[in-house]
Amino acid sequence: MPGSRTGRPPVQRASRRPAVARTPRDNPVQRFCTRARKAWDRPLTAYYLILGGSVLIIVLGLVMVYSASQITALQLSLPGSYFFRKQFLAAAIGGALLLVASRMPVKLHRALAYPILAAAVFLMVLVQVPGIGMAVNGNQNWISLGGSFQIQPSEFGKLALVLWGADLIARKQERKLLAQWKHMLVPLVPVAFLLLGLIMLGGDMGTAIILTAILFGLLWLAGAPTRLFAGVLSVAALIGVLLIKTSPNRMARLACIGATEPKTGVADCWQAVHGIYALASGGLFGSGLGASVEKWGQLPEAHTDFIFAVTGEELGLAGTLSVLALFAALGYAGIRVAGRTEDPFVRYAAGGVTTWITAQAVINIGAVLGLLPIAGVPLPLFSYGGSALLPTMFAIGLLIAFARDEPAARAALAMRQPRFGRKRAGGSGAERGPRRWNTMRRRASVARSSGER
Repeated sequence: MPGSRTGRPPVQRASRRPAVARTPRDNPVQRFCTRARKAWDRPLTAYYLILGGSVLIIVLGLVMVYSASQITALQLSLPGSYFFRKQFLAAAIGGALLLVASRMPVKLHRALAYPILAAAVFLMVLVQVPGIGMAVNGNQNWISLGGSFQIQPSEFGKLALVLWGADLIARKQERKLLAQWKHMLVPLVPVAFLLLGLIMLGGDMGTAIILTAILFGLLWLAGAPTRLFAGVLSVAALIGVLLIKTSPNRMARLACIGATEPKTGVADCWQAVHGIYALASGGLFGSGLGASVEKWGQLPEAHTDFIFAVTGEELGLAGTLSVLALFAALGYAGIRVAGRTEDPFVRYAAGGVTTWITAQAVINIGAVLGLLPIAGVPLPLFSYGGSALLPTMFAIGLLIAFARDEPAARAALAMRQPRFGRKRAGGSGAERGPRRWNTMRRRASVARSSGER
């Protein structure tokens, strides 16, 4: 071997490895979007969205009812927490109804459809009986239960139409009768018009609009032909125009859309304009909880129909956007439940409940923003009113039951283990379930038993 000039053998250089193309690192935003997409597609996503979103709306609503109703209660010589305590009691009863509805099987929900419809119609007829029904703000839609407690049967009519309509359409779909237009409309549309007629006898057009939206939602989900759907919509629109034209009060509310200054005379837009003032003075983060100015007698119905305006004034744009996001999540979860199920009743009932809550929220918020006429409907799960809260919470329980009943959701719930292990059973230690917090101790005992030190 020839040596080098220094007398040392030449150093053999290692051959260079071929350059390996480096994979580009994942973008953090892309990684986050991937994880969010995987989490969004989990079987229990709709279940958690419905449960968490509704609970947050109810809790925030209780806080805002307490804040917005104090001045009204003091003006009526009542304790400042009067309306809050009544709403809290209604929320507690509604929570029990939600829990019961979420644990009931689908067959039992279908069995309750006809009794709930019969009870709602009976109570709505009693409203028109002199001496039993009572008028509130010009609408004859209430029944006194004694003392300060009242009930509005038309609110339970929404739940009755959803359950009964979903059961009716599901049975007709199972018998393959929906291809005929008479089976599509009869008896769904006549019964819905019966409920609408009983409501309009009391003058409550806002609730009638919500029932109409539920009816159209059920027909849309049932696959009504465009001509049939357009025909029913045209008839409903014509009746609505006649009812508005024949009522100076409704014409005045229609004239207040987009109003920026209060007017005098028939078209007095005091409530609509001061709702805009409350939203405009809130800014980005609001004036602070309890620091609203408009609720001091300037804004009528601050804790009921216009509670969203007080929320915007005290919690600002951040608070109002949070409420909108919660309702959007609730609506998405309801659509997801309706779209992923194979049970026709679940599809129609979930779609009807979602239409009900979404349409009512849009009408209420649109009126507060000055984009729609003031219809006098509360913000679901948020505004003061036990008659509106109880059936809505039962409907939320329906959605939770339907979300739990999905095959993938049932499998996920069955595989989910308790966080702190199973309950201890009698017998030897080997039969006891493992505990996560005792993992290291269990491993150590296993190592000692195998002879390791």
